[in-house]
Order: sequence, then C-alpha cells, then structure tokens
Amino acid sequence: MAGRRGPVSADAITPVFVRLKLSLLRNGLRQSGGRKAAYITSAVFALLFAALQLIGLIALRGHAHAESVVVLAVAVLGLGWAVMPLFFPSGDETLDPTRLVMLPLRPRPLVRALLTASLVGIGPLFTLCLLVGSVVAVARGGAAFAVGAVAVVLALLVCVALARAVAAANVRLLTSRKGRDLAVLSGLVIAIGAQIVNFGAQRIGASGLGELDPAAGILQWVPPASAIGAVHAVGEGSYGVAAAQLALTAGALVALLALWSRHLTRLMTSPDGSTLPGAESAAKERSSTGLGRLLPPGRTGTVMERSLRYVWRDPKTKAAWVTSLAIGLIVPVFNAWQGTGSVYFACFAAGMLGIQMYNQFGQDTSAFWIVAMTISSTRDAYVELRARAYALLLITVPYAALVTILTTAMLGDWRRLPEALGLSFALLGAMLATGAWTSARFPYSIPQEGYKNVAPGQTGLAWISIFGGMVAAALLCAPVIALTIWLNVSADGEDWTWLLLPVSTAYGAGLAAAGLKLAAPRTARRLPEILAAVSKG
Repeated sequence: MAGRRGPVSADAITPVFVRLKLSLLRNGLRQSGGRKAAYITSAVFALLFAALQLIGLIALRGHAHAESVVVLAVAVLGLGWAVMPLFFPSGDETLDPTRLVMLPLRPRPLVRALLTASLVGIGPLFTLCLLVGSVVAVARGGAAFAVGAVAVVLALLVCVALARAVAAANVRLLTSRKGRDLAVLSGLVIAIGAQIVNFGAQRIGASGLGELDPAAGILQWVPPASAIGAVHAVGEGSYGVAAAQLALTAGALVALLALWSRHLTRLMTSPDGSTLPGAESAAKERSSTGLGRLLPPGRTGTVMERSLRYVWRDPKTKAAWVTSLAIGLIVPVFNAWQGTGSVYFACFAAGMLGIQMYNQFGQDTSAFWIVAMTISSTRDAYVELRARAYALLLITVPYAALVTILTTAMLGDWRRLPEALGLSFALLGAMLATGAWTSARFPYSIPQEGYKNVAPGQTGLAWISIFGGMVAAALLCAPVIALTIWLNVSADGEDWTWLLLPVSTAYGAGLAAAGLKLAAPRTARRLPEILAAVSKG
C-alpha cells in the first residue's frame, strides 16, 4: 500500500503552474487564426513600443529632470497594473483563482506559484523594459546600478502582486454578469486619461519638465515608484533615503502578498453567495413600474422604456453611452479650462450622443425578431422609430443644454449662448433624421461577446452608416451654420442672434420629423433584411 504523501511544496507546484500558463496561452492561440493574428500583432506592437520606450529612457540619462519623468512613469505603470483586472477581467484566465478551489493546495505555496506564473507574458516583459530603462536613466555609479537591480525585481513583483491582489479581492464580482459591466468604465477612463495627458503635455510644452517635480517628489515615496526613487537617492549619496524607499517597496510587496493570501484563503473556504439575492432583486425590479408611469401610454412608452433599459442594463449599449457622455463633456470643458476653447465646442456633446441614433436595430441583436413581429405597417415602424428617438432626446436635450451652459460659463461668453445651444439642437435633429434612415438602410450586428462593436464582414456597413450619416447631418445643418455666420458678421446682426435658438431648434425638430417619416416606410419594407443583418453576430 502506498504511503501517505505530505503537503505539496511550492517548489513542486511552481513549474506546473508556469507550464499551465504557457499551455493556456498556446491553446488560446489555437482556437482561431484571427485570434492568433490579433495576439501576435498586439505582441509585436507592445514589444516595439517597449523597445522604443527603453531607448528613450536611456537617452534621458543625464537630464536634469530625468528622475521626475521616470518616477511618474513607474507610478502610472503601477496604477495600470492595479486597474487592469477591473477593466479586463477576461484578459487572463489565470486571474480567476476559483478555478483551483477543488485542488488540495494551500494558499502560501499557491501564492508563490501563481506569482511566478504571472511573470510569463507580454505585460511583465513590457514592465521589465520600462523599469530597466528607468534605472539606467537615473543611476549614477556602481552602487546605484547594484541597487537598481534589486529595485527592478521589487518593482516588478509589486506590480504583479498588486494586480493579483485586486483580482482576488474582486473575483466574485468580476466573474458575475454585473461585474463584467465594470469594463464599460474603460471607455470613460481612456477618454478622461487622454484629455489629462493632452492637457499635461501642453503645460509641459509651455513650462518645461520642471512642472513634474512637485508630483514626482510625492510619488517617489509611493511603491513601486519608490524603488526607482531609491536608485536616484543612492546616486546622490542619500543612502538613508534610499534604504527607506527600498524598505517601503519591500514592505508593500509583503503586504500585497499577505492580502492576496488572505483573499485566496477566503475564496477556497467560503461559498459563493454572490447570486443568492438575484431572484429577489429580479422580482423586485419586475414589480417596479415607476419608470413606466412617467412615460407616455401605449407603444411609445413601451419602446421608450425598453430603450432606456438597454442603456442601463446592456453592457455594449452602456459602454457606448458612457463613452459618449464622457467625451461630449470632456472636449468642450477641457478646452474651455485651457482658455483655448469656444462655446461652439459644446456642439460636441450633442454630436456624440446623436451617434447613438445610428444602427438602432443592431443594438437589439437577434432579439429584434420580437420587435419585427409587432411591425405590420408603416405606422408601426414610424411609432417604433419615434419612440426610440424620444428616449434618446430624454437624455440628450438636458445634457446638451448643461454642457453648453457650463462651457459658456467657463468662457464667460454669455452672448453666444443662444446660438451655440441652437446649433446643438439643430445638429441633434439632423443626426436623429440621418440615424433613423441609416438604421433602416445600413443595419449591422453588434457582437455581444468580446470588445468588438461590429460583426465580421460588416465593417463597411458600419462606416457607411455612421460616417456617411454624420456627413449628411453636417450638410443638413449648413443653413443654420450659414445663418449664424451671417448674423455675426452683419453690422446689425448681433442684435438678432437670440433668434438663432428658437429658429435652430425648430429647424432641428423639422429635420428629425422628416427623417423619421422617410425612414418608416423603408423600415417596414426591409424588416427581413434588417433582421438578417442584425442577427449575423
């Protein structure tokens, strides 16, 4: 009879987990040629960017503000590792430790094995390149390079452990249906981040890299950036400061590993109760008709409520709305904040939300067949399209007005408020008209899984629908734009610019009504083709 085996050690399972990670990567690439091509392309671009970044950091060596640049870069890198599991929970299957619950593994050896396996991939290699370049940029002398070797290892482990600890702490949420909706925030973060980077780059271009010094002075004490701060401190001869910064980084690593181990223990020993209140909350939601009571009766109210529920509950629709709301606010407000904007930039808010009118039936995907069964005449199609437009207007009109007023207040140009708001409403009406027509003429499917917004083979339809419709909307707004220009250049025209608000609003409403009327018969005739197109994905 075989003797009883003792607990499996970390040294024994670590190679197994490394091979498991490599097998997951290899088998994932075997699923399809498209996935393999996408992975290889992204890997090539990531490594190329990492190489160029490494060269740039090395070239920064000797610059007076090199420390500030690399400390901020490493701090942003650490933030990226922290939020990656929240925004891309499906990006790495090994981020879900619940798959290992049934295995006889203790948390501490499991943490070591998973930490080692986490060092395999493009992300860790990219991080390593940035850290090495940062050390080369600030290290002065043999002692600094020796400390730099330790700093690179500590900073890399802190980044990986941070991502793992965040994933383990939120794994129940991230693997649930509602948890996956966190990914919609990525559009918001990217939009805000891009504008912040743009604003910061303009400030740096005007004032120099010295603008980074105050922030770097704080972040050099925040892991993992503190490890790079220690390398610079050794080069300056501040060995006590360097020791404190290295100790802070090492302490952060120990704390993250302990936190990770604690959450693993909880996951391995406690039941998953994340879905227990689901039936109760669903019944409560079904019994709630507060929204329905505020909407018009009949088909109009039903369609409006369905459209608004899509905005709140469907991940893809929610992602599009969150991104449009964020960018529509950020572009005019950030430009006004920098003093380089115009009140007319507020039209960007109406334009971004007006895009949501395009491909109305594609948002329903294969469920559109239920809607199609209720459309038996041009009148039914018209009411359907009109109700969808009403739902969009319910959000867009007050939002566009708010952004326009906020932009005007920041610039102090209250005289142009009526014309800017009128242009926004005219643009919105034109986009409702063209969006209704292109929804019937160029429908396309939106895949529910993954991050693609267009089904394979329908990219051309999407380009024609969105960009063609936007160009047509801009042309339809030409009379209002011409009237605005004429009143502003005319000698006595400025006294009548207030008329642009009612005139432009009425013009936009007329365009929207005409567009819905023209799109309704086409929608009724092309129901089979629309259903086939939106169900493709």
